[in-house]
Amino acid sequence: MENGHAADVRQVRYVPAFGAPFGVEVLSFERLRRMDSAGRRTESQRPDFHVLGLVASGTGGHVADFVRYPLRVGSVVWIRPGVVHRWSDVERVDGPLILFRHDFLPPEGSAARSAADVFGPACWQLAADVWPLALVAADHLRGEHAAAVASPGTASPPLLAHLLAALVLRVSPGSASAPVNGAEGDRQVFLRYRAAVEEGFAERHDVTGYAAALGYDRRTLTRATRAATGLGAKELLDQRVLLEAKRLLGHTDLPVAGCARRLGFRDAANFTTFFRRRTGTTPSAWRATEGAGYVNAAGSSMGGA
Repeated sequence: MENGHAADVRQVRYVPAFGAPFGVEVLSFERLRRMDSAGRRTESQRPDFHVLGLVASGTGGHVADFVRYPLRVGSVVWIRPGVVHRWSDVERVDGPLILFRHDFLPPEGSAARSAADVFGPACWQLAADVWPLALVAADHLRGEHAAAVASPGTASPPLLAHLLAALVLRVSPGSASAPVNGAEGDRQVFLRYRAAVEEGFAERHDVTGYAAALGYDRRTLTRATRAATGLGAKELLDQRVLLEAKRLLGHTDLPVAGCARRLGFRDAANFTTFFRRRTGTTPSAWRATEGAGYVNAAGSSMGGA
């Protein structure tokens, strides 16, 4: 809380269920409803872990970062750490719901790259021929997880991690699971830059500073980022700052000056100039229109996914 204003959107921490001390937990939408008798799933929340859901039956809706997604059989929902989301309507939905820490995935490979993509899609439809295979992969992970909980002596976290990675690869859209474009050297530069931006975007808005910290020149970062994403290094950085600005404006009642401070701007005027240049409107006007109805001053107690 800042300057006496209502608390931010509810932060949800990863706490594994008793008897399941792993970095992954396999639930279902039906179990989520049973665990959440107070209905807090419909409130905006921001998990510090991944939530991956497969809709095997029913229809409903979901909201992630101001976008409303319809849910139907074949839908995949992936909420990455930091995304503000709410289950707007999952009363008739069922299917696997997997919670996992980012560091539980094997660190190398396409699954880890997909998980690290802060701009990755939040919801999509799987092709009809892929959908049954995705359910099999989810069920394999569920069975291994259940066996590990029931008989800890047989538990194998590396096996669980690889089954999770297999599921991620099976459900990921083609663009998400494909290797990052460009030469191997550029790919590594981009991945390092993306990680540095995620860590420092609220304090450092200058690409030159990132380049110096990482030991590259600015042109190297720009070339690598453009090869991987089609965006320049500065545009990628600005898009990350803008996304966080919208989250603060839409999900808290911090004044514009407070949002500016939270994001590392010198003052509200500087923040307003940045925001208007990239959206065509002011932070206050955006909050009154696009962000209306999302402001939520929920407390920070545990619960939800």
